[in-house]
Amino acid sequence: MNKLLVANRGEIACRVLRSARKLGVSTVAVYSDADEAALHTRSADEAVRIGPARAAESYLNVDALLAAARRTGADSIHPGYGFLAENAAFATQVIAAGLTFVGPTPEQIEAMGDKARARGLALAAGVPIVPGSARFTSGELGGLEAAAAKVGYPLLVKAAAGGGGIGMRLVEDPIQLLKIAEATQTMATRSFGDGAIFLERYIPKARHIEIQVFGFGDGRAIHLFERDCSIQRRFQKVIEESPAPGLPESIRQRMAEAAVTLAGSQQYAGAGTVEFIVDAVTFDFFFLEMNTRIQVEHPVTEMITGEDLVELQLRLARGERLAHMEQAKLTSHGHAIECRIYAENPLKMFLPSPGKLNVLRLPAASSRVRIDTGVREGDTITAYYDPMIAKVVCWGESRAAALSAMVGALASSRIEGISSNIDFLGRVIGHAAFSRGDVFTGFIEEYKQDLIA
Repeated sequence: MNKLLVANRGEIACRVLRSARKLGVSTVAVYSDADEAALHTRSADEAVRIGPARAAESYLNVDALLAAARRTGADSIHPGYGFLAENAAFATQVIAAGLTFVGPTPEQIEAMGDKARARGLALAAGVPIVPGSARFTSGELGGLEAAAAKVGYPLLVKAAAGGGGIGMRLVEDPIQLLKIAEATQTMATRSFGDGAIFLERYIPKARHIEIQVFGFGDGRAIHLFERDCSIQRRFQKVIEESPAPGLPESIRQRMAEAAVTLAGSQQYAGAGTVEFIVDAVTFDFFFLEMNTRIQVEHPVTEMITGEDLVELQLRLARGERLAHMEQAKLTSHGHAIECRIYAENPLKMFLPSPGKLNVLRLPAASSRVRIDTGVREGDTITAYYDPMIAKVVCWGESRAAALSAMVGALASSRIEGISSNIDFLGRVIGHAAFSRGDVFTGFIEEYKQDLIA
C-alpha cells in the first residue's frame, strides 16, 4: 500500500487520513462541489473533484471514485462509514480494478448486509437472535399478519438491507401493521434498492450494546470489548460509552464470545461490530446485526484500549499478519464517553440546521479529551450531507471522572451561526438517571421533558 484514496468526506475522512499519515502512506481525498474547501481536502496529499454536491453524483458515484484512483495512481481505497462503506458491489469493483479494498471481502459485506440473512448466519453460529420472521420481498406481504402474531406485539418492521436505525419502524398493534409494512418496503426500495423487510420482536426496555471485533481473514478473530449505545433518538445513536454501565461481567463475557464466534465463523477480515439488543431487566441478549465497517463511535474503543483501529485496518489490508494482536494481551483501562455534536435544533424536533459556523469553539484535545471533526470555524454545514459537526470523547479513570470531563467539555464548547444540540447533550449527561447508569433505548423519550427545554 503506497497511496490510499479515502472514498468519503468530513470527520471520518480526516480520521482515516491521520492514520495513513502515521504509517507513511500517501493520501488522496475526493470532494464534491460543496466540499471543495473542506477540511478533509486540505488534509490529504492530493484532492480530486468527483462531482456535484448531491451525494448520488459524487460520493456515491463509483465510476468517478475509480477514475480518481486511476488518475492519482492510488493503489487502495478506504470507504470510511456511510456512503459506499457496506456496498458489496463497490468493494467488488474496487478489487476488479486491481486496487485493495480496505475492509472485509465483498462476500462478507453481502452476507452481513442483508439483515435477514445475517440472522440466519448468527443462528447457525449459535448466537442467540431476537424472535422474528422470514423476509417479505418487495410487494409481497402474504402471511404478514400470521407472522406478526407469531412474533408478538409490539414488534419492529425492519428493512432487510437497511443499516442502523434507517428502515426500522415500531408497530404497536395489528391495526398499524400493513400500512407500516408497505411504507417500509417503499422506503427500503428507494433508499437501498431492495424493498425486502422482516419482522422482529420489540423489547420495551432495552439496551443497545455492541462488541468491537477484528478478524484476520483466516478464522481468527478477537474482540476489543463493548460499547453501550443505548442513548438513541429514533433508533439513531447519540451518546456511546465503554464499559457498559451496570452490565454483569458474565453477560459481558458471553456477548464478547458470541461476537468473536460469529466473526470467526465467517473468516471475517478487518474491523467490524456485532450489535446486540439486551433486555435491561433480565440481561438476556440477542443478535441484531453486524456492521462490516468502522463505526462512528470507534474512538470510544480506542480511548480505553490504546489501539488505533484504522491503523489496524490499513496494516491488515497491506498484508501484515498482526500476530501481536492476541486476545490475552488486550486490556481495557478506564472509561470513555462520546457525544455527537450535530447542527440540529432540539426545539424543532431535531431538524437539521444548515448554515455557516460563525463561531466554533471546542475543548482543547488532550490525553483525556479527543475531538474528531471535519469542519473549522467559518465552514458551512450544508443540507446535502449528515449535519455532524464533531465528536467529543472524554476519558477518565472511572465513569464518574469521564462524566465530569464531558460536562466540562460541553460547557466550554461554543457554536454560533447555527443551532446545535450541545445544550441537549449536556442535559443528558447531567441527568440523574444517566449519572447512575440507568440507560436504555427509550431514555430520551422517557425524560424528554427534562432534556428538551
